[in-house]
Amino acid sequence: MSLLALYRHDASTPVAELVTRDAERIQEELASRGIRFQRWPARAELPAGASQEQILAAYSPEIARVQADGGYPTVDAIRLAPDHPERDSLRQTFLAEHTHSEDEVRFFVEGRGLFCLHLGEEVLQLICEAGDWIAVPAGTRHWFDMGPEPSFCALRFFNNPEGWVAQFTGDPIAGGYPLLDQLAVSAA
Repeated sequence: MSLLALYRHDASTPVAELVTRDAERIQEELASRGIRFQRWPARAELPAGASQEQILAAYSPEIARVQADGGYPTVDAIRLAPDHPERDSLRQTFLAEHTHSEDEVRFFVEGRGLFCLHLGEEVLQLICEAGDWIAVPAGTRHWFDMGPEPSFCALRFFNNPEGWVAQFTGDPIAGGYPLLDQLAVSAA
């Protein structure tokens, strides 16, 4: 189940002011900060070796829904398993705080990952799981943790043909907050 933890960034040791698994509360908290979040059914069972084309075909109704609503002509699927040969380097790249010049829109169809949003003096950590759809506005400072043994598949929507392009901030903020596995265990 999805989880939201809210922190004040001005503390030397961050302590969550709010931790919730309530989907409605998560949606309200994120919406009040300009982040769109919805729960959709992750209805397709994907085979272990599913190709990008198979994943996109399995979720074509959801893809059409997002593209019609938000104007995101480019879509791909990212699927990482614990044995992915580049998991460590990808994790380090995603863990560095960055922004994008476009919205970051994801629909998780398998597994889970941790979005961390740096909004002024707040940091919001959101564990997204299968069925979570999130749209982070362009220019939002954030990072993402897929854990040391990633296991997720997400559809990624873009309004540029290049796909994922990040501008790294150089801020070491991510090192002061829980990682995916730490947050999941502490909130259990």
